[in-house]
Amino acid sequence: MSKETRPLVIEKDGQTLIYDLLRRKYLVWTPEEAVRQQMVNYLIAELHYPKGLMSIEAGLHYNKRQKRTDLVVYDNNGKPHILVECKAPDVKLSRETIFQVSTYNKELDANILVITNGKEMICLQVEREKNILKTLDNIPPYK
Repeated sequence: MSKETRPLVIEKDGQTLIYDLLRRKYLVWTPEEAVRQQMVNYLIAELHYPKGLMSIEAGLHYNKRQKRTDLVVYDNNGKPHILVECKAPDVKLSRETIFQVSTYNKELDANILVITNGKEMICLQVEREKNILKTLDNIPPYK
């Protein structure tokens, strides 16, 4: 991880806090939040996605239940483009995590699904015509 993608972490009043670039405030550090902020910083610094196209913890309804997405990147028309599911570093990426993000995507209909635990990343392209998920090597940069 380059210096530009490392989230800002501070100690204050005995708590470890991490800076959220999108909400512009410090949050209590958790392993999952650290992964989410690392991904936000990576998308901005390395792949050049504008902050204005990103949303953290957007709500959605699935099976009459309220759910929250970790990170959604929208295209220039406001349509979900990338759906990111962040897990803590000790969580193994598996079929279950792919199923979780795919389930959320039934409501959002994003083009790209990403699952990461900060150490590993699975990136999938939704191919609607064939009704399949195609593995990508990396998240495509912003165009």
